[in-house]
Amino acid sequence: MSQRRLILASASPRRRELLDQLGVSFTCIPAHIDESYWVDENPSNYVQRMAQEKGQAIALLQPALGWAVLAADTIVVISGTVLGKPKDRADALHMLMALSGRQHSVFTALSLVTVTGMVCQLVETKVEFMSLSDATCEAYLATDEPWDKARSYGIQGLAGAFVRSIEGSYSNVVGLPLCETWQLLSSNGVSTALNAAPLD
Repeated sequence: MSQRRLILASASPRRRELLDQLGVSFTCIPAHIDESYWVDENPSNYVQRMAQEKGQAIALLQPALGWAVLAADTIVVISGTVLGKPKDRADALHMLMALSGRQHSVFTALSLVTVTGMVCQLVETKVEFMSLSDATCEAYLATDEPWDKARSYGIQGLAGAFVRSIEGSYSNVVGLPLCETWQLLSSNGVSTALNAAPLD
């Protein structure tokens, strides 16, 4: 299997940092697609469809030979409801109070598109928050941290203090599950700091 050059179909700084952590050489080309939900679409089906459509959109722009396109989509689900990025302060406060004292799931779907086809994987992490007071939520919302993140928090920042327990991949909650990403890349001809893809 020859070495493949990687394109990350995302503008997320957190995903870039996590790929850098794996020692992957890559180019960023964000995918711009319609992210609307289909009627009665299951959240896990939605996040997988988003990752697949992002990967396909960028793959169509590149010569297939020698390239691999990695796409990912992450959502937070609590009691069957998907929490997106907050529209405003009131929306962010509502999200934090919904998460307070409860467990929620973070789903990330990965897709890797190469000349041989597409490989997809879904990763779930369960996160439990401690009970949050109104004052704690207001103090958190006074920072810059919540505003560019789905579910109104970043586990890698101040909100890490809210997490009572976590079941599954921590890096998945940040935006890219490292274990699954590394395995996906290394088994499909993309070199990382932990393995050099074999040359033909």
